[in-house]
Amino acid sequence: MKDGDTVAPKDIPYAVTRGRLHYEDGSTQMFDAAGGTTYVEKDRSTRGEWSVDLEGYFCSYWPPSYRACYELRWIVEEQHVVGLSFRDGHYVTNGRYEAPMLDEVFMDELQVWADDGGVR
Repeated sequence: MKDGDTVAPKDIPYAVTRGRLHYEDGSTQMFDAAGGTTYVEKDRSTRGEWSVDLEGYFCSYWPPSYRACYELRWIVEEQHVVGLSFRDGHYVTNGRYEAPMLDEVFMDELQVWADDGGVR
């Protein structure tokens, strides 16, 4: 796995629930395993839902009617997964985990990448 690699659909639940994300505009977001999410901007909290659609995209729903789907990509720095990049066409927003992690999932992906000769 390297910076900019797409998060595999099967890994999306783990990727979004592994820790609080801090966005470039100062907002934060937490995702729970049950499909809930809380977005906090300027001390104002908004509750929504998240899921993975049939095409493998991360989707979020914000009542009463806002729905958006994104391609998720890993943000990797110095062999540490430090966050996620949410992309929809030209729109991109990056969220960084509170603490970068060099964990088992990342190490497994890194090993597969290395076994493939660094090509993916």
